[in-house]
Amino acid sequence: MTATPTRRIARVRPHPAASGLEQFFVANDAPEFGSEAGRLWTVIDSPFPGSRANAASEPRAGWQPGSVVGEASFTFLAPSVPANVLGMAHNTGQAGRALPPQAFHKAATSVVGPGEAIELAPGVGHVDPEAELTVVVGRKARALTLGNARTAVLGFTIGNDVTARELQKTDDLWISAKSQDTFTPAGPWIVTGLEPAALSIGIVHNSRELRAASSADLGWGVDEILVYLTSFMTLHPGDLVLTGFPAESAQLHPGDTVTCRVEGIGELTNPVRDSA
Repeated sequence: MTATPTRRIARVRPHPAASGLEQFFVANDAPEFGSEAGRLWTVIDSPFPGSRANAASEPRAGWQPGSVVGEASFTFLAPSVPANVLGMAHNTGQAGRALPPQAFHKAATSVVGPGEAIELAPGVGHVDPEAELTVVVGRKARALTLGNARTAVLGFTIGNDVTARELQKTDDLWISAKSQDTFTPAGPWIVTGLEPAALSIGIVHNSRELRAASSADLGWGVDEILVYLTSFMTLHPGDLVLTGFPAESAQLHPGDTVTCRVEGIGELTNPVRDSA
């Protein structure tokens, strides 16, 4: 069987930006992400048709579809503006299959992009990062089956499911633990054509590489998660679904830097600071 070619799609903001809301979508088909060709991107139409939140801005000089732009000319943003951000509870390993699948919501306003700071509020206590293979939904989807679930997937990105552990213990719904501003870094791009079954997942904390694991270690796989979620809700283009964290973590403190790695996608790096 011939492997499906991968493509990277990113949401970006030009330098200098016309406004804080300006956004364009770019694509890159180079197999070597760090090569010279891998740093040259082609402007494309929004990959999220029908999503007003993910519409491209009005064209500007050099940013019409088909224009080629270099990475020095823009900033990577979170890969979409999601209506819903969802995570899977208890999906850290095969033991999770002993429990019914269970999801939690993260506030869409908690999403930030590569390089943006994770902000720790005073008294928030122990906070951990969680590197997760993240589904980027490509179309409106309801009542998916194992046979068609993948048709709703535009591609995959990296999500960091930042979690306040003490709040997680006292908040049964985990809202305060997981939905704080900046607690869902995502990016730096979407990779299409990626097979998600056995990808290495790990964290580098202040240059120290922590024990990695694999998406194969998760109790519930991508297709099963999408079937479960769409059994009771509609997913929309641009929605993010974080699939679970099977690897080692480390407590975050102001001044730290955390990098989440997912094989086949790359790295998502964010600094950590006190909230203003």
